Amino acid sequence: MPILAHNPSDVFPPYRAYCHGMEVRGESRLLFISGLNGYMVDGKTMPDSFEEQADLIWGHIQAILASAGMQLTNIVSLRTYLADPAFDDANVRMRAKYMANHTPSSTVICCQLLDPRWKLEIEAVAAT
Repeated sequence: MPILAHNPSDVFPPYRAYCHGMEVRGESRLLFISGLNGYMVDGKTMPDSFEEQADLIWGHIQAILASAGMQLTNIVSLRTYLADPAFDDANVRMRAKYMANHTPSSTVICCQLLDPRWKLEIEAVAAT
């Protein structure tokens, strides 16, 4: 069963020993997307607002999906980490902005994130 890494150039470079997306090929294809945060493509710059970080993350997710020939409707599972429960309403609005009526399994966890600038982090699993 082939396993392919997906680190497209229009997403910030991976840091600290991980890959943005791992695709498992077989009769079905699975793509596991690592937790992404709101870095711009340079891997250093990050906007301050929740919405701007979320827009960047959803853009990164779409780039990784596209590198595997997939789109947002291929997502079967989402896991979102919020730095503060106060971001929950904004998170739901942003997810609806990108996912519309597509509602995969989803978990939201509130926790301290690795970098205090991060407002959220999202990981996903997609399948064909």
